[in-house]
Amino acid sequence: RRAVALILLLCVSGMRAEPARYSVPEEAERGSFVANIAKDLGLTGEELLARQARVVPEGEKQYLQLNQHTGDLVVREQMDREELCGQSEPCLVRFEVLLESPLQSFRAEVRLTDINDHAPVFLNKEIVLKISESTRPGTRFLLESAHDPDVGNNSLQHYSISSDEYFLVYTRRRSDGRRYAELVLDRALDREQKAEVDFSITAVDGGTPPRSGTALIRVVVLDINDNIPVFTRSLYKVSVMENGSQDTVVVVVSASDLDSGTNGEIVYSIVQNSEENFETFKINPETGQIRLKKPLDYEETKTYEIDVQASDGGGLSTHCKVEVQVKDVNDNAPEVIITSLTSTLSEAAPPNTVVALFNVRDRDSGDNGRTTCELTGEQPFRITLLAADAYALVTSETLDREQVEEYNVTVRARDEGSPTLSVSKTLSVRLLDVNDNAPTFTQAIYTMVVSENEPAGRSLGHLSATDPDAGENARVRYALVPPPTGTLAAASFVSVDAESGTVRSLRPLDYEKVPAFEVTVRAADGGSPPLSAQAVLRVVVRDENDTAPVLLPPPPDSSAAGELVPRWAPSGYLVAKVVAVDADAGQNAWLSYELAKATEPGLFRVGLHSGEVRTARAVTERDAARQRLIVLVRDRGQPPRSATATLAVALVDDFSDAFHQLVHDPASGEQPQVAEEEMLTTYLIASLCCVSSLFLLSVLVLTANTLCKARIRAELSPPSPSCYADGAFASDGVGGTGTLSPAYRYEMCLTSGSGRSEFRFLRPALP
Repeated sequence: RRAVALILLLCVSGMRAEPARYSVPEEAERGSFVANIAKDLGLTGEELLARQARVVPEGEKQYLQLNQHTGDLVVREQMDREELCGQSEPCLVRFEVLLESPLQSFRAEVRLTDINDHAPVFLNKEIVLKISESTRPGTRFLLESAHDPDVGNNSLQHYSISSDEYFLVYTRRRSDGRRYAELVLDRALDREQKAEVDFSITAVDGGTPPRSGTALIRVVVLDINDNIPVFTRSLYKVSVMENGSQDTVVVVVSASDLDSGTNGEIVYSIVQNSEENFETFKINPETGQIRLKKPLDYEETKTYEIDVQASDGGGLSTHCKVEVQVKDVNDNAPEVIITSLTSTLSEAAPPNTVVALFNVRDRDSGDNGRTTCELTGEQPFRITLLAADAYALVTSETLDREQVEEYNVTVRARDEGSPTLSVSKTLSVRLLDVNDNAPTFTQAIYTMVVSENEPAGRSLGHLSATDPDAGENARVRYALVPPPTGTLAAASFVSVDAESGTVRSLRPLDYEKVPAFEVTVRAADGGSPPLSAQAVLRVVVRDENDTAPVLLPPPPDSSAAGELVPRWAPSGYLVAKVVAVDADAGQNAWLSYELAKATEPGLFRVGLHSGEVRTARAVTERDAARQRLIVLVRDRGQPPRSATATLAVALVDDFSDAFHQLVHDPASGEQPQVAEEEMLTTYLIASLCCVSSLFLLSVLVLTANTLCKARIRAELSPPSPSCYADGAFASDGVGGTGTLSPAYRYEMCLTSGSGRSEFRFLRPALP
């Protein structure tokens, strides 16, 4: 079935040059069936609906409509054949059936069959004829024609007169098919018997039932006049340009009469055989000069046939015909008739998308009526010829609303006449936005600065991203991109306002912990699906002087250290070096050293930036052996922060003297720090030997004491011991400040006879 339908469709497509023909009576009611288009095209109703079949009229008015579900072509609005086509036959209503996907056009025409809805009408209800009594029987008289706008059998078919003894009527036919009446004298008139003859004439059409119109003929019998006027020609043929102005001379007719006097005076008149002739032409009754009452229009009427009557003063008359051929002039510019227009178009529409359908019509003929069509300017559109004078405006390339939001497409149609006439019509096509552009940050990397310890909620700056789309597709919202797992949660330090892009701090920041951090910011639009872009936000923490200098080593909270200086030390001798660090940055971490206090202020000096403590002069014998120095370390912050270091300096002659001073110094509560590494090593070895010796001696004494007590308990039975508590020996120093660990405890049970000598054995031999 699909193959058969395809073959039929190809056949129909191939015969687009021969339009399909249908017929319908004029003034058919709305909804009247005309034809089944789907059947003629070999398509189903579903295919018509899928391909968006529609009827495109040739003119501006839509008389027919197509049911896309059934394929029936029905009447949309009543059509009056006489109004649409006048006397022209056949009367055709042309249209096109347009299919999309792929784009196809099929031409068709509906013929309006005439119905007998008009009766013949005489322009004058009374016709007066003046006939001489000497007129011979058989003489013919041309009568005014009745007008019937119907055509074919429904038009005027014949004339008849009421019963009369003098006249007969004959129905004649003109070259254009219209019928007219000739009155024939059947019996000689006698004015003395009857001066006036009255009868009626009836014009009848051929409709079913027939319609008719009637007029009264009044014949006035004149006295004898034996010569009738004679035209120089029975037929005048003349051509007139349609652009002739009013009162332009068309032709001059001439007739002569051999009679004299009033019987020889000729008066010219136009026999009103049509209302159109009456409105278009006029004749000078004396000269026979025919002029235009109004300009001619070739597109309305191409030929006129005028009946001219010449009458003498005696009542005799004769007739001639004047045929006026109207010559076409290129006086009509082409017309662009829009039959379908899509005023809004998606920017994602592919090439060859139909934007508009239109026809170009020129009412002129020949070369004056041949037209061409083109677009003005460079635009992404082109014109496709569907059929003769039927065009489609389609897209020629992809569209971009961000470059051009609206197009004013100008269609120009021109004819081939001389001079050439043209007309332009502008179609406005507005593009609808599609989310085809991602937001764009103004910077790839944003750097913002925040002061250390700044309160939360402070604005650090603004991010800005733009989207060239429109509406929701251009609405940009900002958000932080979550960091990868295991990285610094920098997103907890700042927030970004989704609408404005304002960056704010979430908590105070510590430069010493986080000097700077980076987060990724995403800008997403409101399209579907949304498009996004990313930028890097780098936040630099500006250091504040919130950290004091820190001394290394000893720490600031330790007791004074000890330094040794020989008495022979010259000026500039390096005593010690104070080392300090500051966790701040910049000038907040620039440290300076100064001597705040000294036992001998002039003996020592401190390097401003190095922290080196040196002798300011040579050491003399008069200088005190013990020197105490306080070194102040200060940074350059605002306000500045500082720390102090206390140095104990011993002026010694040799190392043994130095050892004696350090051990017996009541102000020194812990092992002093020596300047020389070798001296410190010696002290440590000596101390270790002493402690080890005391430990071994204590172990031997404890072992011997245990054995002794066991032997005594065995000899004394039962003993009455006196036990002394652990606290009784505190005054003797066993559990006091000796070098043994307080974890050692000696439990002794002595008899009343024990001597003091045993206890002395247990006391350690301390210097």
